[in-house]
Amino acid sequence: MSARGLIIGAPRSGSGKTTLTLAMLAAFRRRGVTVRAAKSGPDYIDPAFHAAATGAPSLNLDSWAMSPAQLGDLAATTVRDGELLIVESAMGLFDGVAVERHRTGAGADLAATLGLPVLLVLDVSGQSQTAAAVARGFMGHAPGVEIAGVVLNRLASERHRSGIAKAMEAIGLPVLGAVPRDERWAVPERHLGLVQAEEHPGLREHLERLADLAEAHLNLDGIARLAKAPAIMAAEAGEPALRPPGQRIALARDAAFSFVYPHHLQGWRYAGAELRLFSPLADEPPPEDCDVCWLPGGYPELHAGVLAAAQRFKAGLGRFAETRPVHGECGGYMTLGEGLEDASGVRHDMAGLLSHSTSFARRKMNLGYRRARLLAPAPIGPAGAVVRGHEFHYASLSDPGRDESLATLSDAQGRDLGTAGGRRGRVSGAFFHAIATDEETA
Repeated sequence: MSARGLIIGAPRSGSGKTTLTLAMLAAFRRRGVTVRAAKSGPDYIDPAFHAAATGAPSLNLDSWAMSPAQLGDLAATTVRDGELLIVESAMGLFDGVAVERHRTGAGADLAATLGLPVLLVLDVSGQSQTAAAVARGFMGHAPGVEIAGVVLNRLASERHRSGIAKAMEAIGLPVLGAVPRDERWAVPERHLGLVQAEEHPGLREHLERLADLAEAHLNLDGIARLAKAPAIMAAEAGEPALRPPGQRIALARDAAFSFVYPHHLQGWRYAGAELRLFSPLADEPPPEDCDVCWLPGGYPELHAGVLAAAQRFKAGLGRFAETRPVHGECGGYMTLGEGLEDASGVRHDMAGLLSHSTSFARRKMNLGYRRARLLAPAPIGPAGAVVRGHEFHYASLSDPGRDESLATLSDAQGRDLGTAGGRRGRVSGAFFHAIATDEETA
């Protein structure tokens, strides 16, 4: 079965893309459509909500970190068993980094590269006919980016809707939804974004309410008719974006360690690797029959006391590291260090397999794309390999430690950011989240 797809875009974050994307996903699924979802750019939390709404993994499609071939492979695997693909754009539709065309990380890149039309979500609170001028600007801004319809969000009244709809008709853009202002549909947030899907109280009931919203206020038939088949397809899954770090992978998975990209898990499984899940919060050690251990990012700072008391986990992790590789990304890297200071300034002992310490009491946001050139072999690649990814964290290094560096970093424009991360024996880690191996060094 081959799906058709479209992209949900907006002028900025906070326009209601996530809420309306979830509403569409839930409503189409209720109608019996085999709907699939994806997210543009680096994001862990929205795809988990997508997965809850569709019943299938939601992959990240990132035009800066992934080559066109990698995007094509992932788009193909995403739609292989679906009828309709809905891709939620990050931030504003054209927001990305100032690099070569179609490699900026913007949702518009996916629209142009994959040939998918865009359904524009406009927060029209505080404006009326001016919304059509905004939409007209989007329609003519970039070649290859088709703005095929618009949803008006946060309307104040029927009169408000009518005025904007007439202005949209004048520019030839169909209005496919008109959603009144109602804060009951919002999803709660925390410092790295939305509350995780598994933590949302009454998530299934919330998705049902969003499906009701879509049925009442969106032209779902019209939206489905906008969708087109992706222009880049692949018959079979190709090389995974990141090669499996081992044949049998011990993967930490619980509320403290949930930030692992679904395209990695899918790619590793397609390559024949086996994933064995364990929970540090439940004081579980990594399974002994695995040949590598992966500690993903997440929210260890919210569970630092529990992790500090998890003696069985820490002892088992130490034994594992004596003979096999252990790698930590962001929150996992923090857990591998000697200590973690929570937001109230209380220090908690961590695994001590690396010598650094981290702090949330001295918060500083670090955000951006990164190219990491590995200085030594690690689970994310061989020595000399270049891996594209990103950083997004508020933690700081209160003690940089005494370990050798894992990689040299540069930003999306190639500016040198120095060395990063740490490695000692078979243990490695960094704040860096790997997305895909650079095609030039694959």
